[in-house]
Amino acid sequence: MKKCSARVWLIMGAWASVSSQVYATDDIKVPSRSKPSLTVTVVEAQVTSLAQKISANGNLAAWQEAIVGAEANGLKITEVRVNVGDRVRRGDVLALLQSETLRAELAQAEGTLAEATASAQEAKAQAERARSLQQQGFFSNAQLSQALAADASAQARVQSARALVQLQNVRLSQTQVRAPDAGVISARQATVGSVVGAGTELFRLIRQGRLEWRAEVTAAEIGRIQVGAPVQIKAASGQLLQGKVRMVAPSVDAQTRNALVYVDLLAQTGSARAGMYAQGEIALGQSQALTVPQAAVVVRDGFSYVYTVGAEQKVSQIKVQTGRRSGERIEVTSGLKADARVVASGGAFLNHGDTVRVVDAPAAQAAQAAPAAPATQ
Repeated sequence: MKKCSARVWLIMGAWASVSSQVYATDDIKVPSRSKPSLTVTVVEAQVTSLAQKISANGNLAAWQEAIVGAEANGLKITEVRVNVGDRVRRGDVLALLQSETLRAELAQAEGTLAEATASAQEAKAQAERARSLQQQGFFSNAQLSQALAADASAQARVQSARALVQLQNVRLSQTQVRAPDAGVISARQATVGSVVGAGTELFRLIRQGRLEWRAEVTAAEIGRIQVGAPVQIKAASGQLLQGKVRMVAPSVDAQTRNALVYVDLLAQTGSARAGMYAQGEIALGQSQALTVPQAAVVVRDGFSYVYTVGAEQKVSQIKVQTGRRSGERIEVTSGLKADARVVASGGAFLNHGDTVRVVDAPAAQAAQAAPAAPATQ
């Protein structure tokens, strides 16, 4: 029994000795400073000049579309020389109509003119003789007046016959359907063998091959758009087009409350076609904006944040509102002060209050502070 008690006291004494050493060690520990969680580069938010633009949607359309129809009535189409998509010049023959009947009528009118001309020459000669004889006393004044009247009547018949010849020539020329202007054939209804009436539409022509973009903008944006402003457009086919504002519609649609902006497209060829949907941006000018590198903005839960470096190299998470983009920089519209020191990249790995090690930004980072390409709204 005495041996067991001695062993217990021996174990308890050893435990007490170890415990005292542990507590002594804990008492002499000194809390160490937190280590940097990440090495980052820092840049300053800067005020730069960015382009202001309005984004809009709309359709491509023909600048002007001419309707080419038949002028002659009741004639059959004998030949069609163009098809949809063909480029034509002003005065080119697009189709031919039957002309035999009109040629015969023209020949008849020319014969009538020749007959009237001969009669007029005879009447004129009679009038000259009557005037001579009247001066010699062989013709009375009444006979002279009668001869002069016959001469005038013959001359009038000549004029009437000449007008009939001109009319037949015009009708004959109408058997050739010609292009009223240079452009591209956009539609064709003419068919060989069909009999057409006066005014029947045969072709549609995009004048000069010019297209325009009809963009829809809100009523609040009308006053900001200037005639002549440059426009960049992307058609549904993927082609990029350049243009200028030609006119802003004088009225606003009562249903949609939108207005049309007519944009002339510069001469170009490609996949863009009339009737195609397109998106574009209308330039409004330049304005000053506070910007940071795009890599400095971190998106979390649908919100944008940047990290600024403060005292003791600790970062603070700041919620911001972003706007236009220009090259590698993005506009910050609210939440950030000018000249704030912002973490240039790597913010996705940081949390509010983290300690970081700051190194100098490389030269390329400083170059990003310069104004870049035109921005988007």
